[in-house]
Amino acid sequence: MGFEQLAALKAQLAKQAKDARPAKQAKEARPAKEARPAKPPRARADAAAKPANAGKPVDPVIQAIGKLQKRFPLAFPKNPAPKVPLKVGIFEDLLQHAASLALDEAMLREAVRTWCRGTRYWTCMVEGAMRLDLAGESAGQVTLADAKRAQQQRSQQHRANRAQKVKQQPVAEVAKSAAAESEAAESEAVKVEAAKPE
Repeated sequence: MGFEQLAALKAQLAKQAKDARPAKQAKEARPAKEARPAKPPRARADAAAKPANAGKPVDPVIQAIGKLQKRFPLAFPKNPAPKVPLKVGIFEDLLQHAASLALDEAMLREAVRTWCRGTRYWTCMVEGAMRLDLAGESAGQVTLADAKRAQQQRSQQHRANRAQKVKQQPVAEVAKSAAAESEAAESEAVKVEAAKPE
């Protein structure tokens, strides 16, 4: 779908929504023939008090990272924005803000450790990239050694992910895959034998 088609679709949907508003208002203005029994006020208050994801506990490290993203959006951008290389020693800077963030040293340490671990962070660690402080200002550059270490971390993660996928494959699929590889190897060997001059 091209840009022009998307624009036309957007205009069409906006027109439909605009046309639907007066009809909805007219419907709401009419007196109801039968009044539905109202829910008890207590039930409504209980429903409003419960968060949408009340069943899922939220990891405290994720909450700490959320606080960092809210307070320092340039240094800790929200996904899908790419992460940025952080200043060497950023943890010491964060400790000065620990009280205002309502986080202790251990939680800050774990939040920074989690933030700086993962493919999204390692991808931004390119030689010569600018490191940022909490205000989003330049605070050094990524060195060649840092970039190489990040690349090693990415490749280790990639290998671990592939190994995990292999473990999760059913045994039959692994056997089928191994048989296919074996058959391909035999086929290659036959081709090599056929190509040899006698």
